[in-house]
Amino acid sequence: MSKPRSLSLAAYRVLSWGGAQQSIRPDQPRPDGELVWVHIATRDRLRAISDFCLRLQQARPGLSILLSAPPEIDLSRWTGSPFPMVNLPAEQTGAARAFLDHWKPDLGLWVGGGLMPSIITRAEERKIPMLLIEAQLDVVLSRNARWLPDISRYTFDCFEHILTTTDETARQIRRMGVASSKVRKAPPLQFSPNPHPWPEDELIETNHALAGRPVWLAARVQAKEFISVLSAHRQALRILPRLALILHVADRAEAAPLQRRLETMDLRCSNWDDGGPIEDTTQVIVSSEPEDLGLWQRVSPVSFMASSLERGAGGQDPLDAVALGSAVIYGPHIDIYQTVYARLAEAGAAHPVKTATELGEAVVALLAPDRAAGMALAGWQAITEGAPQTEQLTDMMQELLDQRSNHDARP
Repeated sequence: MSKPRSLSLAAYRVLSWGGAQQSIRPDQPRPDGELVWVHIATRDRLRAISDFCLRLQQARPGLSILLSAPPEIDLSRWTGSPFPMVNLPAEQTGAARAFLDHWKPDLGLWVGGGLMPSIITRAEERKIPMLLIEAQLDVVLSRNARWLPDISRYTFDCFEHILTTTDETARQIRRMGVASSKVRKAPPLQFSPNPHPWPEDELIETNHALAGRPVWLAARVQAKEFISVLSAHRQALRILPRLALILHVADRAEAAPLQRRLETMDLRCSNWDDGGPIEDTTQVIVSSEPEDLGLWQRVSPVSFMASSLERGAGGQDPLDAVALGSAVIYGPHIDIYQTVYARLAEAGAAHPVKTATELGEAVVALLAPDRAAGMALAGWQAITEGAPQTEQLTDMMQELLDQRSNHDARP
């Protein structure tokens, strides 16, 4: 380490001791064997990064994964990952050292911004290889240390490889003085859905029962969305009189009352959960079992991802539906899935609606065979475009782990 760098870091670390020091007492032991520490800056990247880590483990059996989130994050809101997750300690030298002493990661992967100089530079000093992907020009500096020169450059320079999602970000990082060979543009990691297979005989039987009729799915519909979905179906029936709606309810307890409600509305329905048959005159098929969505997404060329028309339910992930060849419609209230839907909409694989009227119009428009097929193809391309990036990053991390393992094994 050069003298100027040592002086700047020494000054930064002294200034970072200010305030109450955070006590690091992990409530879980470090697992045996190789450990990769993955820091995720924002909640919307959790699913894609968890999916990548699962694939990394498949390529490297015995590898353990530790996820971390920024210090101020409430981890109870970051659910759905199969890996243990902890908060990083605040930007304090002693806390950063304690974190690394306990977990002893063999490799670090930082996703996004919010770079924390104390822990990143400490990891580099311990010769822990670090990678930065989806890089942003976002370094967290304590207020009384922002005047120090080059801390941001020193922080970026600790990474073996830096992948950015834009050319402009790559240029700005190089302008700091970071070696050009470290920095390149790469697309963000994407979640790659892997839906469970469905029995072929049941799929054939269900398609035969629908007898080539136009079909659309409303998946995980909340009680307060029933009227909107049924209004949209009635509207679409005026144009497509043989149209069938598969109405999958979010709450199983709502299925039986909904069937009675449909009967009073003169809509001919079948309760799939009770073994009700699908007849040529059936207009609505009521379903509530979560696992049955795999069947309905296979037989429906158009899927409305409900729990999104009204506030409060938070939306749902559309990627399994897309992977199974369904064009997607979604409402405005999609919370943490906004990035996913924006990507699908930009690719031409998803269509937003705000009202029941817009939903009915979208169902009719998207059920045109050429439109549905085009959206299905666009969706497949969108969810598979990240496969080369996944493979390249996996190879890069495996190589760094092998190098560290070989170095540690030397006498």
